[in-house]
Amino acid sequence: MSKTPTILVADDRPDNVELVRDLLSMEGYRVLCAYNGQEAWDKVREHLPDLVLLDLDMPLMDGYEVCARIKSTPSTADIPVLMLTAWNAPSQRVRGLQLGADDYLAKPFDYRELLARVKTRLQAKQKTDDLRATKEAIRKTFERYVSPQVVERLLADPEQVRLGGSEQEITTLFADLRGYTRVSEVLTPEELVDVLNGYLAVAVEAVLAYEGTISRYAGDLIMAIFNAPLPQPDHPQRAVRAALKLRRDLRKHHQTLPEHLRTDFGIGIVTGRAVVGNIGARDWLNYTAIGDTVNLAHRLEEMASGGEILVDGATAERLRGFAHLESRGQVPIRGRREGVEVFVVQGLIEEES
Repeated sequence: MSKTPTILVADDRPDNVELVRDLLSMEGYRVLCAYNGQEAWDKVREHLPDLVLLDLDMPLMDGYEVCARIKSTPSTADIPVLMLTAWNAPSQRVRGLQLGADDYLAKPFDYRELLARVKTRLQAKQKTDDLRATKEAIRKTFERYVSPQVVERLLADPEQVRLGGSEQEITTLFADLRGYTRVSEVLTPEELVDVLNGYLAVAVEAVLAYEGTISRYAGDLIMAIFNAPLPQPDHPQRAVRAALKLRRDLRKHHQTLPEHLRTDFGIGIVTGRAVVGNIGARDWLNYTAIGDTVNLAHRLEEMASGGEILVDGATAERLRGFAHLESRGQVPIRGRREGVEVFVVQGLIEEES
């Protein structure tokens, strides 16, 4: 464990408290002591221990009430409670368990059994804490980038998510507005932000509709990736569907704008291997992808005219039988020694039927 576990021992008999305290201290645990129920509850709230060893028969507040308060208070509900008591009636044990106690040990107890149960409960709590931290990291990372439905699926199975960088196949989509400079010249900064946000909202909705991950904004440019963080066997098709939806929805959006503010996105899509994960400076991490295929998608987007969707030859092979593609032949790409075969996505084959 990353820190020394803290255990609260609550019992109205000082000799019992001292015995358990000494046993636990010899095992390296940090031990807090309480001699009545009220003191126990106060120390639970103040110190948030990792485990509470709780006697049932205590003054001011019995163990049942202390347990009930621990388990009904959000900040303490996950603290495990191990009841230590001389009461042996099954009904008394059942009542404690019904109130949320995690375990029960009858007095007099064997010290080896006590230490074994303490270890088991602390290990279980550590796993719970680790899972909670993982889920919080997932929520913090992805709720800005993916649809709520995807976030919930990630939280349902956190083990499938790798936040650190790893190489995998993805499909990258870049979309950038054409004529943005022209639009910016005729608007005030406040008006420009409103118009830009309207265009970006159309793009984001199209990406999220096919469960893509919004990876980056840069002015009027948006980057999205598919097949991460969740696996999507049809990720090239999803990216193309998102691009086509963006193009369709943009026509509707244009109807809300005066003609001189209407412009289109140029879109580039490439499928290939890239490093995906939380990338950046320690305090400025961003879930994104880096690699040659990502750079190529950006280059294709730069080449695309407004309303055009370009893919490379390798991605086009993945789209055979799915989309209508028009070849542009070998095209020189900035930063590359050799040209790349480029295709224009014209529409989906299924739309003809």
